[in-house]
Amino acid sequence: MEMKFTADNFEEEVIKSDLPVLVDFYADWCGPCKMMGPIVKKLAEKYDGKVKIGKLNIDENMSIAQAYQVMSIPTFKLFKNGEVVNTMIGAMSEKDLESKILEM
Repeated sequence: MEMKFTADNFEEEVIKSDLPVLVDFYADWCGPCKMMGPIVKKLAEKYDGKVKIGKLNIDENMSIAQAYQVMSIPTFKLFKNGEVVNTMIGAMSEKDLESKILEM
């Protein structure tokens, strides 16, 4: 299940998560972000229960985007034990994004 991360739930759902977490930093106006949407959703369903996968709207959660130095979107950050372990920037294939998840 694809999650929606916000400033209100980020600490609990991402930082304190027992599972690895993939956060898709995006904005509604971003073309490449829209292209990645279905891929992120598909991977969220595929890895449900193994990896938390969700989106964080940078326009609505600017403080989180700034804290993690998100300069361009889409940016994907993989968190493990509350720490960023990998960052990918820009649109990519489903295969490439999935391979990053599997590296965790």
